Amino acid sequence: MPQTLRVISDARRCTICAEHLPLEPRPLLAGSAGSRILLIGQAPGRATHDRGEPWRDASGDRLRDWLGLDEHQFYNPALVAQMPMGFCYPGKGASGDLPPRPECAPKWHPRLLRAFRAVELTVLIGRYAFDRYLRDDLGSRATGVTEIVHRHQEWLPDRIALPHPSPRNNIWLKKNRWFERRCVPALRERVAELVGSRASDAR
Repeated sequence: MPQTLRVISDARRCTICAEHLPLEPRPLLAGSAGSRILLIGQAPGRATHDRGEPWRDASGDRLRDWLGLDEHQFYNPALVAQMPMGFCYPGKGASGDLPPRPECAPKWHPRLLRAFRAVELTVLIGRYAFDRYLRDDLGSRATGVTEIVHRHQEWLPDRIALPHPSPRNNIWLKKNRWFERRCVPALRERVAELVGSRASDAR
């Protein structure tokens, strides 16, 4: 079995945090050695856990629109890899889902990142991904999600920071209209480059 498939298969069988989960472990991740785009979100919601497919909910509909990808492209592991901060549904908290379980990223992300060796754009979605993958750039100064997303051009063409596309963020999106005017077009342009590059390689 190729290295990438082996790592994904191993991760999908992971039960490291089973005792802390409200439901049976069902790690949701995907990708291939040729994936050009890597999505690092938070953790599956209950709907995506039940369906067994990442981003198969209203948040995913919005994320696909931001990326400018149709469902076939989005769920094609030859193009897009999925590696959330937590692989399993963490359960409900007082105001939405609980944070991603902390065991996943340290155990699996380094192995998966080595396996996803063709990635040219990493899409960081939400605070937990920012804290792990932008901390060296941000330093010790406390930085809010709005400021980080506003600085999206600093990390292109290889990374970009997005707010979570959940409907819970509708108020943030209304207050920050610049996001859809400036950040989304920049994201779509970079994604389109990679989609076109992959199509050229396939010919």
